[in-house]
Amino acid sequence: MTSETRRSPLEDHLLTPENCVYTIIDYQPTQIESIESMRRFQLIENVVALTKLMRDYKVPTILSTVNVTTGRNRDTVPQLKEVLQDVPSYDRTSINAWEDVEYKAALKATGRKKIVIVALWTEACLTFPALDALAEGYEVYPVVDAVGGTSVLAHETALRRVEQAGAQPTSYAQIACELQRDWNRTETVQQFFTDLSDTGVFLELD
Repeated sequence: MTSETRRSPLEDHLLTPENCVYTIIDYQPTQIESIESMRRFQLIENVVALTKLMRDYKVPTILSTVNVTTGRNRDTVPQLKEVLQDVPSYDRTSINAWEDVEYKAALKATGRKKIVIVALWTEACLTFPALDALAEGYEVYPVVDAVGGTSVLAHETALRRVEQAGAQPTSYAQIACELQRDWNRTETVQQFFTDLSDTGVFLELD
């Protein structure tokens, strides 16, 4: 019962807290109110849980909104802002975040090539930057249970499109297990169980 020596966290082909960046795009009231691919309450719960997880594992977070400065839209929903606290927000006019100079510069400045992405809607604000990032050589991981579209069909079609382009869809629980990886990494074990228990995934450590 001996674990292998830990792989280089920077060179690991799987996600590690040291090799990925997390981006949150457009979790604003107008977008959330138009989601029809899943229950909106569950969507908010899931993205908040995912964001707590990423903060606990110290993964850099890039937050973006659209049209707040212009007055056409409201800011990130308070449930998420409470978790993000000091994380700056890059407001845009472009639907595609990858076409915003400040947002893209902030993401690239992390130096990380694996992008864990959540965005509303799946068919626009997730798809467009995902396709652009893939074209520039990044690996993209859409978190399927923390994103949503204007219909089930729109959401699923968008996920197929980005997957066909090379994206690697994942889920909240899968990311949690991928970041933790070994129970011998005791510094994050308790938080792992707390985070998953908070979402109704009740686990017990043997």
